[in-house]
Amino acid sequence: MAEFSDDPDARLVFLAAGGDRDAFAELLRRHYGRIHGLAWQLTGSRADAEDIAQDVCCILVEKIGSFRGEAKFTTWLCGIVVNACRDLRRRRRSFLGFTDRVAELTGITRASGDDDLHNALWLKSAISKLKPVYREAVVLVAGQQLTHAEAAEILGVAESTISWRMHEARRMLTAE
Repeated sequence: MAEFSDDPDARLVFLAAGGDRDAFAELLRRHYGRIHGLAWQLTGSRADAEDIAQDVCCILVEKIGSFRGEAKFTTWLCGIVVNACRDLRRRRRSFLGFTDRVAELTGITRASGDDDLHNALWLKSAISKLKPVYREAVVLVAGQQLTHAEAAEILGVAESTISWRMHEARRMLTAE
């Protein structure tokens, strides 16, 4: 694990990994806003963000012991949130594909869902028009103010890939 001085959360993570419930609770108090905010930015839905934030809190209980301190705790935590959002997208894509096939077979058309105001605002924003790989890079670098290196570590790509994605996202956003 990283030295305690390298990461302000290192001591709490160490204690939480050892079973200290108060340390774990303090980590959640410190970072719940970041978890929820990042999930909201990536999904565009307050309801989805709340579900993902709850899921991430449960995941942390299981995974806190696997934190090795190779990155800051916040970087590691953002990676868990990004993966939870990706999992949600995959599940939805799979489910929507299934419902589309069922609707096709039965001749039923899918009714349009009622989007909440936050989702409607998100869909109108320029960022929502970006493909997920660009959106993830923009949200992590611009929204979460992570370095290109930290975003690259979370997304499992090279730092130069993040730089390229940011360049492309800027180009696409200014083209509109």
